[in-house]
Amino acid sequence: MKLLVYLWLAITIVLQPIQNKKKEKLTDSNSGWWIYGENQHLFKDENTLSEWALKFSNEDLEELSELYLAVAEMEYFPMECIMEGILVKDTLLVVDFEITYVQGCGENTD
Repeated sequence: MKLLVYLWLAITIVLQPIQNKKKEKLTDSNSGWWIYGENQHLFKDENTLSEWALKFSNEDLEELSELYLAVAEMEYFPMECIMEGILVKDTLLVVDFEITYVQGCGENTD
């Protein structure tokens, strides 16, 4: 009987990481808005209007903040983009992104 309990416990421990991986949702390209302010990066999904915290896997956060401010010219200005990554709970772990449009960047030549 002890052997069965130990076997069940071992199987449970081994399968725990696999079950946690299933909770992660691999995302396709998500269109929406990247918002940065007060050292916090957020993403608002265009289709669902869900809001997720952003974590960039291969990027320097200081450089990303500088990039955002260089393009948007101010904090909390929504920047239209496409984010690719893995959604874990309420955080999007970004693998790649593309800035698609920044309102006000072009000059009107009437």
